Amino acid sequence: MSDFDFLIGSWNIANRKLVKPLSGSDEWEEFPSTAVVRPMFGGAANIEEITFPTRGSSGLTLRLFDVEREEWSLYWGSSVTGTLFPPVVGRFTDGRGEFYGDDAHEGAPIRARFVWSEITENSARWEQAFSADGEKTWETNWIMEFTRA
Repeated sequence: MSDFDFLIGSWNIANRKLVKPLSGSDEWEEFPSTAVVRPMFGGAANIEEITFPTRGSSGLTLRLFDVEREEWSLYWGSSVTGTLFPPVVGRFTDGRGEFYGDDAHEGAPIRARFVWSEITENSARWEQAFSADGEKTWETNWIMEFTRA
């Protein structure tokens, strides 16, 4: 239940995002963000508010720990759409968190994967990848490098 304790607090984030995921393009954009993560439910949940100052948007991640299944569900909401995306679900093993879920990209069904890695007291890495072929191949399309503020 304490898997995400490392994330509690304030962060500066360097983002690198693929401009056109699942298109064969290798054009990336880079932009900054900041985040504040607050614990809830005695560590069984947390909320992250993230601001993208150069993009004029923000987002929210809600993470909930399922005690029976011993896994996390991660929900993302965006100020751009005003909607909550389907969750990715998974757990940490040996300091690495992997989370998977069904989603859609430009109307087509995909699988989404979030990976948390390289976790230290003052830094962490998050990656998002999509698979359009039933998890045979993955394309990483967003990388966030977290540094404690």
